[in-house]
Amino acid sequence: MVQTIAVTDAITNLNQVHERFGLQPNPTPDFFSEWQQALPDLTQIEVAALDRYRDRYLFYAAEGTISEGTVNIIMISPLLELLGLCDPPHKIFGERYVTLAVDNGETTLKGRIDVLIVQNDIWIVLIEAKHFGFSVMQAIPQTLTYMMASPVSVKPQFAMITTGEDFIFLKLQRQTVEYGLSHKFTLLSDISHNLHQAVRILKRLTALD
Repeated sequence: MVQTIAVTDAITNLNQVHERFGLQPNPTPDFFSEWQQALPDLTQIEVAALDRYRDRYLFYAAEGTISEGTVNIIMISPLLELLGLCDPPHKIFGERYVTLAVDNGETTLKGRIDVLIVQNDIWIVLIEAKHFGFSVMQAIPQTLTYMMASPVSVKPQFAMITTGEDFIFLKLQRQTVEYGLSHKFTLLSDISHNLHQAVRILKRLTALD
């Protein structure tokens, strides 16, 4: 009998991802060079808008923890609209239910992820910072698990995980069972540069064939 387990219960750390899927990190610069090389410039309109989104986020953050829904309204949705990612040929989905067979088919992992998928190759994962100190790093294991359930298996897949305050990018190559991480970008350190750099990376990844 197949056992069904929630992804959030089955996968809580990177070691579990490594063991269940045989995934291994590839720390070499050449593996995930897309987040550093040939980044597009931002227009003056984009820079002005991003600075406004940053100031808006910090205004809300000054009152305390911001809910996922609020972050989506004040930061993520405007950012996607700014970059034209809500328009054809891009496609965005607000939620995804996924199932993934593991342990030679004896176990099925099921879950729902609040994710925006652009062109099926880019996953933009919005996680809620439930309390101060919550890190995007904590969402990496489950994000990799959901990416493993994608029907896309030949081309590399990319993801951006964000709380609205912190941003990190992932690359998954299922053929070689490897993944790579970017640096973490945060609004609270060198504020303008970090948000601008994260958006330049997002523009680069969404422009890949």
